Amino acid sequence: MEVIFENNLPKTFQSFDPSVVTIGSFDGLHLGHIAILNQVHLIAKEENLKSILITFWPHPRQIIDKEYSAPKLLNTFDEKVEILTQSGLIEYLYVIPFDKDLAELDYLQFAEKFFVNRLNAKVILMGYDHRFGKNRDGSFDKLSQMQLKFGFRLIQIPAQKIDEVNISSTKIRNFLNNGDIINANRFLGYFYPLAGRVVKGNQLGRTIGFPTANIEVIETEKLIPSDGVYAVIVHINQKSYKGMMNIGFRPTINGHHKTLEVNILDFNEDIYTKKIVLKFVQKIRNELKFASINDLKHQLGLDKQIVNDVLKEFI
Repeated sequence: MEVIFENNLPKTFQSFDPSVVTIGSFDGLHLGHIAILNQVHLIAKEENLKSILITFWPHPRQIIDKEYSAPKLLNTFDEKVEILTQSGLIEYLYVIPFDKDLAELDYLQFAEKFFVNRLNAKVILMGYDHRFGKNRDGSFDKLSQMQLKFGFRLIQIPAQKIDEVNISSTKIRNFLNNGDIINANRFLGYFYPLAGRVVKGNQLGRTIGFPTANIEVIETEKLIPSDGVYAVIVHINQKSYKGMMNIGFRPTINGHHKTLEVNILDFNEDIYTKKIVLKFVQKIRNELKFASINDLKHQLGLDKQIVNDVLKEFI
């Protein structure tokens, strides 16, 4: 898959070869998105067209809704590229930088500029509820009225479901905010990832036999699951390990700010400043305040057993 940025195109570039196109922010690339991309892939093969996904960066709601109401992201840009590349379903990821000027482009202007002139779309697939253009005025019905004029075919994609529940990024956010990792992962089709760098902590864990790596999240707009203890798969230096992660305020020691720390099982290397990727598998329990450090240590031993059991089929 080739990643192409609209603002980095050569000045001499005119348009792509005839293509089949779909469009969306595709945040939290989930099974519903993959179903759409599968259809793009099949049509491209059957009709000898290039397969293209139009997406935006930053997320449009981060510009339109500004900082207070914009949702936290389920995927960073790099995560999105990695998942799409591994899927093998599209040839081009066409990235349009989203800014206030683009937000003012009405759906007719957008469709003509990008679908028709830039991407030479012969087939366009749209999700059942997708809208685009200024004030999100561009709907499937409105775009369908342009088919004859611009010579493309429009296909509507219905809602994708798991157990009769529509898959959506909003539902996945709600699962993560409630610590429901299992259902979030079911909708995503993969373990929810979180990338960060290892930074210095207070090293309390080391003194009680559970040394932890303190994590500073790299992408500040990334959604962090709710407070609690989690079984995670830890990726460091292209190797994978079992991990027991705590998100929260460490109430037993009267912590005053939220921390993310992971005890990497059967691991004893210096990884300060290293990049680390955590993949959430299951929530073990809520964060609790214990009467003593010894009580905390006892509970961590029990948690470790559960984490080993949860992760044994994956590592």
